[in-house]
Amino acid sequence: MSSEQPIRWGIIGPGTIARAFAEGVARSATGRLVAIATRNPEKPGLHDDFPGARIVNGYDTLLADPEIDAVYIATPHPGHAVWAIKAARAGKHVLIEKPMALSAFDAASIFHEARKAAVFAGEAYMYRFHPQTARLVELVRDGVIGEVRIIRSSFGFDMGRYRPEHRLFSNELAGGGILDVGGYPVSMVCMLAGAAEKKSFLEPLTVSGVAHIGASGVDEWASAVLKFQNGIVAEVSCSIMAQQDNVLRIIGSQGRIEVKDFWFASGKQGGVGQIEIIRGEGQQTIEVEEKRYLYSFEVDAVGEAIRAGRSEFTFPGMNSDETLANLRVLDRWRASVGLEYEIETATRRTTDIAGAAVVAGKSVPKRQIHRLAKPASAVALGFEFFPNFASASLTLDAFYEAGGNLFDTAFVYSGGKTESIFGDWHTSRKVGREDIVLIGKGVHSPLCYPDVIARQLDQSLERLKTDYVDIYFMHRDNPDIPVGEFVDAMDAEVRRGRIRGIFGGSNWTRDRMDEALVYAEKSGKTAPAALSNNFSLAQMLDPIWPGCVAASDDPWKDWLKKRQIPNFAWSSQGRGFFTDRAGRDKRDDEEIVRVWYSDRNFERRDRAIELARKRGCSPIHIALAYVIAQPFPIIPLIGPRTVAELEDSLSAIQITLTPEEVRWLEG
Repeated sequence: MSSEQPIRWGIIGPGTIARAFAEGVARSATGRLVAIATRNPEKPGLHDDFPGARIVNGYDTLLADPEIDAVYIATPHPGHAVWAIKAARAGKHVLIEKPMALSAFDAASIFHEARKAAVFAGEAYMYRFHPQTARLVELVRDGVIGEVRIIRSSFGFDMGRYRPEHRLFSNELAGGGILDVGGYPVSMVCMLAGAAEKKSFLEPLTVSGVAHIGASGVDEWASAVLKFQNGIVAEVSCSIMAQQDNVLRIIGSQGRIEVKDFWFASGKQGGVGQIEIIRGEGQQTIEVEEKRYLYSFEVDAVGEAIRAGRSEFTFPGMNSDETLANLRVLDRWRASVGLEYEIETATRRTTDIAGAAVVAGKSVPKRQIHRLAKPASAVALGFEFFPNFASASLTLDAFYEAGGNLFDTAFVYSGGKTESIFGDWHTSRKVGREDIVLIGKGVHSPLCYPDVIARQLDQSLERLKTDYVDIYFMHRDNPDIPVGEFVDAMDAEVRRGRIRGIFGGSNWTRDRMDEALVYAEKSGKTAPAALSNNFSLAQMLDPIWPGCVAASDDPWKDWLKKRQIPNFAWSSQGRGFFTDRAGRDKRDDEEIVRVWYSDRNFERRDRAIELARKRGCSPIHIALAYVIAQPFPIIPLIGPRTVAELEDSLSAIQITLTPEEVRWLEG
């Protein structure tokens, strides 16, 4: 885009903040406001509020307009992610009013979609671009008040009374203080904690919050304490029903800095901002005079990024890493006070993040597994890392929409939360039970006894909202119990119709599997027909968790090739060993070092890196392709934490390694 050509802006959602942004566009050096999208084009005053702009009927109409380069999303909070993603898919650059999304997980999906579309995406914290903010960072970095120890910041106002019709009091619209204004003090203290280390920001180690949840079902006033790795403690607060002093205080070993209403800097329409420095010898006032309109700074920051071909802000703007870190703090703050919005639950969140119905895709190949009636996708999705339904549903939706239908759950994952999330997911999406292949696991140590299988399966099926699993694994073995008793217990569930496919052992040895097969044949019981042990190009040296069993060495490969029993392999990509988290000179991650670091594994990692260069992919793709390329059935279990990680893992399915490449990787 030419440096002279203005960025043609469209606005979705013509509210108060949209008017402020429009005035910023009018006073910017790079932008021109072209159109406003509204669902009520007959609303009085629109032409007066947005002079010179076309009034467009409907948000989709604006996104289809070829005269729009960039879109500012100013809807109520629940619409931010939906319309930001739709805008990116329409090829529009997008600036989203804070909060970018309801959670860091949702925001990560926005950034992912923007990167795929090669468009800009950013969150609209206008204060970050004002010269006063840069001066504050400079003072902290220069040590004007010595070593920073405590930061206090608030953004609170009083609405006067409970107004159920107002969005700030609406749980359905994600109202309350934390999401509406809490991000301001949090973003400021994270930036200043980073400035003390001469970094752009720091994410706190701990977040501990309290709040008053009113009749509205949202936080009406709230506070949190943040602790950073460099020892800085920050106290942040926000409110919609309490007028606070709204003074930023940076307390150091030799004094303090105070700024009133830091987010307005020198004023909405320009003026003189004041930074007070208080030290033992007295007080100094630094005045920051700026005639430019406050919102014009962020408009030009977006314009400059677009013209430079960047997909996100650079400092002092918040790039994707900082935006996600900031939202993670808000997520933890909300979690600590028990605040979940109704729109984040399965009863209300029934579509994917872009607002579309969840429909099965076809890009992930499926395979037929012996004794399993339904074809299963080439990889299975595990999702035990997510804190709630809203976050997990992003990955579940994306996996299913890509064609994945094999899901990995277990009785012990997150105390049963994973099972409940899956039950809520497939029922809220109206996914046919016949269309999915469900793995259930039970009997984890120390409750590894035959009579536990039925009792735990009772609870699992209730949580999963189904009356059967397709595949069942004993999560651990108990060698003190005769293996026949376990086979009898699982066979009984097959006869009851609660296991309608195959069963077997997770983290079982070859000897116990062979013993179980012999017992089943002699007794006429259903035989185990599946295994779930670790298998990876990097061989596990020390169990990740007690009782874990790896099946990656040559004797195991010979057994698997002979038996042709499918192995549903966990940690198939070496839990980060094939990423930049590992390396001969990197020893910060205790687990990676303990479990995977050996000369042989590093030689395999080196070869994976070399082959990845030749194939135009990443080493972790080669690691997954290696697992799939074995001469016996292996179904990798993957556990991506974002949609971007999921799509990255699924791309490895398209890589076919030759037998010669497999042998070369093994050395």
